[in-house]
Amino acid sequence: MSLQPVKTPDSLLPVLIVLHQETSTPGRVGNALRALGHGLDIRRPRFGDPLPETLDGHAGAVIFGGPMSANDSDDFVRREIDWIAVPLAEQRPFLGICLGAQMLAMQLGARVAPHPEGRAEMGYYPIRPTQAGLALCPDWPEHVYHWHREGFELPQGAQLLAEGGDFPVQAFSSGHCSGFNFIPT
Repeated sequence: MSLQPVKTPDSLLPVLIVLHQETSTPGRVGNALRALGHGLDIRRPRFGDPLPETLDGHAGAVIFGGPMSANDSDDFVRREIDWIAVPLAEQRPFLGICLGAQMLAMQLGARVAPHPEGRAEMGYYPIRPTQAGLALCPDWPEHVYHWHREGFELPQGAQLLAEGGDFPVQAFSSGHCSGFNFIPT
């Protein structure tokens, strides 16, 4: 008789949460994931926490924002951008929020840069969901919270989900991955 390992349903696996400040939390996103029955595996690579080699033990991953840029030369920034290849290759759910969206866009080959006129979005700004965005989620908020000086191009092959004014690409998806240049509320 041989024992077969029991595969845990993704709905019972924790979600990998990547944070960039010592005191930051996953906030409402974490609360929503917990309400769905997921545990949270919180890591802070900036402070030495390793990222897993695979997402086999996770239902998916979320990389949050922070005060740094995806263009920064810090080792942890480069490692996180490179690591995003894991959920892409494994076709696992991934959400990039603010900095995490910049990192996803960069991993997919898109340019991340400051606004050409030096503008920033800090506070609540309107977004406009596209038809693809509405098909995914019919209830987009009219205004969302931003805190960034950089935006990104739409990665090749990605689908635009929401547009904005000064930073036209506000949300996109590519396969099982999505990036929001704002904090979902």
